[in-house]
Amino acid sequence: MFQSNPSKTELSQLGEFGLIRRLTSGFVLQNKETVKGIGDDAAVLRFESEKDMLVSTDMLLEGVHFDLTYMPLKHLGYKAAVVNFSDIYAMNGQPKQLFVSLACSNRFPVEALEQIYEGIAMACKAYGVDLAGGDTTSSKAGLILSLSVTGEVERGKSVLRSGAKQGDLLVVSGDLGGAYVGLQLLEREKNVFMDHPDAQPDLEGNDYILERQLKPEARMDVVEYLAEIGVVPTSMIDVSDGLSSETLHICGQSNVGCRLYEEKIPIDPTTYAMAREFNLDPTVCALSGGEDYELLFTVEQGDYEKIKGSTLLSVIGHITDVSEGVQLVDKSGGMHELTAQGWNSFPGTSA
Repeated sequence: MFQSNPSKTELSQLGEFGLIRRLTSGFVLQNKETVKGIGDDAAVLRFESEKDMLVSTDMLLEGVHFDLTYMPLKHLGYKAAVVNFSDIYAMNGQPKQLFVSLACSNRFPVEALEQIYEGIAMACKAYGVDLAGGDTTSSKAGLILSLSVTGEVERGKSVLRSGAKQGDLLVVSGDLGGAYVGLQLLEREKNVFMDHPDAQPDLEGNDYILERQLKPEARMDVVEYLAEIGVVPTSMIDVSDGLSSETLHICGQSNVGCRLYEEKIPIDPTTYAMAREFNLDPTVCALSGGEDYELLFTVEQGDYEKIKGSTLLSVIGHITDVSEGVQLVDKSGGMHELTAQGWNSFPGTSA
């Protein structure tokens, strides 16, 4: 990805602190809560007393979570930041500060790391988040990114996975399955390239699903919309591991059952067509694909009138008693027990 740059600066030329200064010099603080950001022994944060602090962390490993054969470094930085912001939005909060730790081998010149931080800077600017700290070190196992994000939410308005109640409606934002199908397309073209290095990738007309995989967006707009119409979800989670896994997380932690209707699951036409091209069931892609970073949540039935006209949201099911289990209702009306088949960080164990 970065071999084409004729001017390369070895990491050893700058040293750790010189590298950090170079990578972070362009970041500007945007939040009054960030009293001191990156550049000292610790960040200084000052949150308002009537708000709760939210904290989330994530780790991304080369060869496990991303493939630099087709993942541009700037996109990697953007995506790494955004998926962390998504966790804060899934708590009904607003991300405020980001901490980025990076480990890499000497095959990465300084310019490659600058591209990653350019992507992080783009994400921070787009979502109003401050880069407040981090670390860099060497690695013998490729590129590793570890990110932590802090945020805030009005006291008493954080939304947990455990608040769903019988009778609540199950709602999801956007559409599902696009990121997974985009990944299948990238993997196909990678395999073609490995066999025929002179071949040009066949990606035309698939910008939407490629962006869903390479440059996802966190649903800040959904959280803002719900606040505007006065709806506080009873439970919420972001769709990182697939719709089936996230539905089971909510039901398990809320001790409830659910009926999820296949015909109600939102799938973009581009996703549908590409899934069929790969001989995949589009519904399975939505249920098990993951990395869509949409918001899945429950609301009380009385809030239906407030959300029914929204183009952002789809009601896809309802919460039942735990004794009824978690069921997928297919397009013919048949019921099937929903199982978690999405992303598993530890292969060989249950998802």
